[in-house]
Amino acid sequence: MPWTVNLSKKVAKKWEKLPNGIKDAVALLVAEMKTAGPVRGNWSNYSKLPGSRNHCHLKKGKPSYVAVWREEPGGIELIEVIYVGTHEKAPY
Repeated sequence: MPWTVNLSKKVAKKWEKLPNGIKDAVALLVAEMKTAGPVRGNWSNYSKLPGSRNHCHLKKGKPSYVAVWREEPGGIELIEVIYVGTHEKAPY
């Protein structure tokens, strides 16, 4: 069964200001999560975070971009991307 992946309001609001390469990386990440779920060990620096959250790097270098997402509790197959942006401001 496929997963539902949503962007948080904060991510959606910031979307237009993101570089095109980062938008492409997020689109690919979301497509993978829809078919394979929230655990994305094939992405750079992937790790699980406290509170059913996960993160990975979208672009290395200066600035480094990351994505943070969480799996909704309750046995429903729902993922919400809660942050896309520079590593320095990531919520972890």
